[in-house]
Amino acid sequence: MNTIITGLQWGDEGKGKIVDFLTESADLVIRSQGGNNAGHTVITKGVKYVLHLLPSGILWEHKLNVIGNGVVIDPGGLVEEIQRIESLGIVITPANLLISDRAHVVLPFHKELDAAREAALGSHQIGTTKRGIGPTYADKINRCGLRMADFNERTFVTDRITHRVAEANEILARYALPTFDAATVCGEVFTAFERLRPHVANTIPVLHAAWKAKQTLLFEGAQGTLLDVDFGTYPFVTSSNTTAGGACTGSGLPPLAIERVIGVCKAYTTRVGAGPFPTGDAGLSDYLHGLGREFGATTGRPRGCGWLDTVLLRFACMVNGVTGLAVTNLDGLDAYDTLQICTGYDIDGTLHTLPPAERHAWSRIVPVYETLPGWQCDTTACTRYPDLPAAAQRYLARFAALCGTPIAFVGVGPDRAQTLTA
Repeated sequence: MNTIITGLQWGDEGKGKIVDFLTESADLVIRSQGGNNAGHTVITKGVKYVLHLLPSGILWEHKLNVIGNGVVIDPGGLVEEIQRIESLGIVITPANLLISDRAHVVLPFHKELDAAREAALGSHQIGTTKRGIGPTYADKINRCGLRMADFNERTFVTDRITHRVAEANEILARYALPTFDAATVCGEVFTAFERLRPHVANTIPVLHAAWKAKQTLLFEGAQGTLLDVDFGTYPFVTSSNTTAGGACTGSGLPPLAIERVIGVCKAYTTRVGAGPFPTGDAGLSDYLHGLGREFGATTGRPRGCGWLDTVLLRFACMVNGVTGLAVTNLDGLDAYDTLQICTGYDIDGTLHTLPPAERHAWSRIVPVYETLPGWQCDTTACTRYPDLPAAAQRYLARFAALCGTPIAFVGVGPDRAQTLTA
């Protein structure tokens, strides 16, 4: 069954774990948007793998992984990631990794431009990872970006980089940020491209051939719905379409190729970076951080933590067409005697069951909570859904009812084996 895995919160929902779990029955795993600002952590057989650009299916043998045209690729970063994963015993060849020749390239100065734009925002910063993602997507939209296919034309790319470095240096100098030498940039990027060249291909006919051959396709999303540039908590969003529709535009496969959408969310809510967070709770944050949990895989930043927000999840299920929920980190709530679920927003005395588009309305939200009993016992050893405590099953049932979507999977720990089928 061709499946999109998409995040329903502000990213960091545990999508990599769910993709890894479902890869066993897939033939191809496709990454369709974002860049190395994403961080997917997969733990299997006691080994921890942190992936940024590589699809999570790379950890399985005999699976084809595709980095699609909608992804923005830092060539040097991808080479380093390949080397790191290979050092852990994973073999990466063109037989299990292809890179779209239409994917846009993150250049070294894009990262500093990212920092410059954050500096220009002052107290209104977005909280980006400063990996150059936004400036690269901006170049794509402004039609001045470079794609992987362009690197076959060395003179053209050298001229384009030289011109763009001069433009970038003018901006960077205003903020006393490092400037760049065009020749050095060209040397770094071309060296990385040569390492990646065997993997670069026109991936669209490859994907269509697989689809027509009735192979199973698994689409791996990065970030989450609330970071989608159209549907997220704008302007505190990323620069790509993180929702299910992005899987089609970012891969070249049509919507009718999709048969299932699994929405991944935590049993509570987290977010990192700036922006609204109606159910944020300092006590829950301190508790989870004290357990050594909820630190970003990409930046190491502590995530803000809060109670489950079904206003946001209801909306996320709607815009993604979610057919089943994958609820991760249920074990993070094991110690609590009572749990809160946000069922609505009170904004100026009016109850809202969907999030507002007006950016200033977020500061006036008063969450409306429903209290449920906790289970106060360890769930990490559960191997079947019926093994979960009755209170945990009631929590999940209420969760599903409020979202209008059934539970498909439940995570009770980080290991591949700690994923239960509902």
